Amino acid sequence: MMHTLSNRDRKHDRTKIQLILVAERLKLRQERQKAIMQYCFVEGSFADLARDLADYLHISADIEPLLEANTKDEVLKRLVTASASLNTYPEKEFTAAYNLLVYLVMQSPNVNMFLPRMCENLSKPITSAPINGPGLALSVLTTIFNLLSPDNEVRFNVFQAILRLVKISGAFETLRPQLKKLDQWLEEWELDEEDQRKLFGQLADVAEDVGEDVESYQYILKALRTFPSSEVSTKEAQDLSLRALKSALLSSNHFDFHDLTSLPTIQALSDSHPEYSELLEIFSEKELEDYNDFRDENEDWLEKEGLNNSTLHRKMRLLTLASVAASTNSRELEYKRIAKALQIPVEDVEMWVIDVIRAKLIEGKMSQQKQVFLVHRTTYRVFGEKQWREVATRLDQWRTSLRNVKEVISRERQQAEAQKERELHEVERKVAGASGMGAGRRPVGGRDNMIEMSTD
Repeated sequence: MMHTLSNRDRKHDRTKIQLILVAERLKLRQERQKAIMQYCFVEGSFADLARDLADYLHISADIEPLLEANTKDEVLKRLVTASASLNTYPEKEFTAAYNLLVYLVMQSPNVNMFLPRMCENLSKPITSAPINGPGLALSVLTTIFNLLSPDNEVRFNVFQAILRLVKISGAFETLRPQLKKLDQWLEEWELDEEDQRKLFGQLADVAEDVGEDVESYQYILKALRTFPSSEVSTKEAQDLSLRALKSALLSSNHFDFHDLTSLPTIQALSDSHPEYSELLEIFSEKELEDYNDFRDENEDWLEKEGLNNSTLHRKMRLLTLASVAASTNSRELEYKRIAKALQIPVEDVEMWVIDVIRAKLIEGKMSQQKQVFLVHRTTYRVFGEKQWREVATRLDQWRTSLRNVKEVISRERQQAEAQKERELHEVERKVAGASGMGAGRRPVGGRDNMIEMSTD
């Protein structure tokens, strides 16, 4: 028995084919960007494509009267509202359907009216694609972002939706190259301080979720710099400051705390969180003994705040060794002095020296024979009056050494010139002596012989 396709089946198949074609054209359009948009979709008017998408979404009856009235924005409102159901449609048809919707929306002069709702729909789970869903939605949102003009204010909202999906999918690597343009985008979007802070906070969360702690920390710092002076003591500022401070203290790679101590929000912690403020001061400019005293007095507080003592203690030893190396004037640091400062046995000194070199806090060479560490370069943890005095002392030492070298060179030069002059005099004397001997000798056949010949 033969079955004939109903008009509805034919129309449905035609819609699916149209969606595939549109998807292919949209890829070309993304390459050429919005400037050549009109050349990418040469088949089908707005009304025809809207009917196809409405039929696919099963809302043809609602759309047709609006099309006949030529109210495009009303048509788009209905399509965008119904597009929420696309999250349940087959995975292989999702991108094509959304690309068609994006194309239709981009033709409206009021495009910003529809994009927030589309971003909201795309941020929800795609139940038909539990594994690939975030990637599919991310692809559509990226398309929307690229099609919008750089100064379009909605671009910021689209980017936030992209960040939410990146956080869910963990696809930070796909986002990283684009973040190089972030400063340019911020300038184009003209965001106020609050929106900038919100964006930096989202980026910090996304980076932290995938283990990019260094990048996360940098975005937290950027967020902290957006607080005006009147808000440095607010709860939001304090919470963010504590997050940055804890991250820096527990990081195995962060040793320079000047980026924190210079921030007004961090400085404001001295009143609200004195323990944190004192701990930051210790790690900024003090040594192991000071940390041990603080730990003994605040052991319960450290545990309550989740600040691991082993991590902090090890870090403080590295910082202390850097300080001791920076304060030595002879450039030869004895193992015994290192052992005393780090409160370790002498036989463990070389292990800690290697660790502090790996941390790039100092450079130098160990001498096992002399039991000293020869300091080539060191990093000052803090540079204040004490450090200026040390620099002045070293400059005086270098000046004295240079003066001594200059005197030695001067003496050697004088001696060399004197020696040269003596040698010259000696040569002249010898030449003069040789000339005198030649002048006193009589030649053969001289005057006596001539007189004798004349007599004959």
